[in-house]
This record gives sequence, C-alpha cells and structure tokens, in this order.
Amino acid sequence: MGSDRPDEFETISRLLRPLAGHPAARGLLDDVAVLTPPPGRTLVLTHDTMVAGVHFWPDDPPDLIARKLLRVNLSDLAAKGSEPFGYLMSCAWSDGCDWAWRQAFARGLAEDQARYGLVLLGGDTVRTPGPLTLGATLIGWGDAGRTPARAGAQAGDLILVTGTIGDAGLGLRVTGGEDLELDQAGASWLADRYRLPQPRTALAPAIARYATASADVSDGLAADLAHISEASGLRARIELDAVPLSAAAGRWLAAQADASDARAVLASSGDDYEIVFTLGPEALDAVRSEATRRGVAVTRIGVMEAGEGLAVTFGGRPLDLVRRGWRHR
Repeated sequence: MGSDRPDEFETISRLLRPLAGHPAARGLLDDVAVLTPPPGRTLVLTHDTMVAGVHFWPDDPPDLIARKLLRVNLSDLAAKGSEPFGYLMSCAWSDGCDWAWRQAFARGLAEDQARYGLVLLGGDTVRTPGPLTLGATLIGWGDAGRTPARAGAQAGDLILVTGTIGDAGLGLRVTGGEDLELDQAGASWLADRYRLPQPRTALAPAIARYATASADVSDGLAADLAHISEASGLRARIELDAVPLSAAAGRWLAAQADASDARAVLASSGDDYEIVFTLGPEALDAVRSEATRRGVAVTRIGVMEAGEGLAVTFGGRPLDLVRRGWRHR
C-alpha cells in the first residue's frame, strides 16, 4: 500500500469495517445491509452529498469533513423527529486523499458515531480525478404517524426556530479569509459553526410529538420557511427582530450601517442546520419546557396565516427579502 495511492480494499478493511459493528452491516462483506425496524417504528431516510470547494473547503481537516457529512444528515432526521440509527456512505476520493487523510477521516466518523449512536452499514468507495465528493444516506427510526412534513402547518400555528441564525454564513466568510472585524474568539467560534454543525437531535422527540410542520435550516431560514409556507398553502409571517442571534453575530450586526439589511443577510444565510418548525399555540409551553430540559434554545419568531409566501417585518414595518437563501441549480 503506497501512501499516495491507498488500496480501496485496504481502506474498507482497516478503516471502515471497524465502524460497522451491527449485524445489519454484515461486516461490510456483502453488497447489502439488512434491516428490520423495531416494533412500532417507521423507517426514515435522508441523503446529502458534499463536494470539496462547494460544501467545504478542500483544506479543511478531514475529521471535521467526516463529522460534517454525518451532521448535515442528522439535522434532517432531527427536523423530522427521528432517532438516528445508521448510515450508508459513498466516497469518491480525490488524489489528495492519501492514507493519513483517510485515517483522520475515519477517526472523525468514529467520533460522531459514538456521539450520536450511529453505525456504518455499507456504501461504496471509488477514486475520482475531480474534487473529493462524499455522500451519506442516514437511516433513522420514527414513530408511526409522527414524522412532520413541510405541508402540515395550519393557520394560527406559531413559528419557532432552534439555536441561533446566520452564524454559518458569517463563518463561511471567516474561513474564506474575510475580515469581519471581530476578535479572534468570535471569528473562531463562527468558523466552527460553519465547519461543524450542531444537529438538534436532542429535540427530536418534542418535534415528533408537537410539530405540525418542520424543516432543517440548510438553505437559509427564510428559504426553508418559504418551503414550509408553499407546501402548507399558507403565508409565513416572521418578525426579523425576533430571529435569535449569537453573541458573535450580534457584534457583527452592531457594526453594520443598515441593521435591517444585515438582519436580512443573516436570515438568508445557509448551513446553520437548526430546525424551523410550526406548532399550535396550545403546545408552546410544553415545547419550551422540553427544550429547556434538553438544553436546546427555541425562539418564537412568527405565525402562519391565510395567504401565500413569506411576509417579513423589521421594527414593525414590512421588509422585502430580495435574497432568501441558497438556490439549488
């Protein structure tokens, strides 16, 4: 095995097979995994692909790339109130992925497998002359009839969001070399928010029980809430002033000349991997209590109403969001 051209079978045998510690994976010696959902549970599947230079920087640490691959998918499961179980993974290794790189990548997978209770079930590895391309299909267990869709919101439902919004967008700018005129601690914190999302898996049981509609915030809060609005056939009305910000994002905001424009930028930034969801007003106290118990911040930011599209106010006045978030092409 040369360090510049690792053998694929060696990669599977030495690095990936130790991550496949469930009988369903068949020791990665077969072409399939065989699963039986636990009694009363449903199978929930999600898939995301990440490409170097598009979804992460090519020189990002390989362990963080591995953990981000899992976490962007874990965020989808959390938004659907599902319990993580396992994953299938595809790796199209670029020429820069030597043995040391792959070892670090596998260590990152192992770390988050332990953190989130995951097991590798199979997948595929190939070489590519193009950029490093990674994909993961995560498998979770849902409760029958309790997997909220985008289409379930009702008029009068409240709109809530977890965590803070806009951090990853600012973190992308920091990791790209832009000076946001923040202290080192703030800039580093924002960079970490971009490189290593924090999927809100702890809140999944409450999402399953109470949410009428939900989505993870991957394309941007405004864009993902607009998806809920369109699917539910309602207007989503949000107060931009109420959208929660981190201390670092707040310091950046305070230095901007136009607060409404800066707030709009944060609400339109992608990669936060928070959860935006709707629920009936009668469930608000229960969700807040559950969120507090599980250490997840939730903030009410608006309401669903008759109509269509997204209505945004700032300081009580209407605001037009020209750009709502990432657009897939």
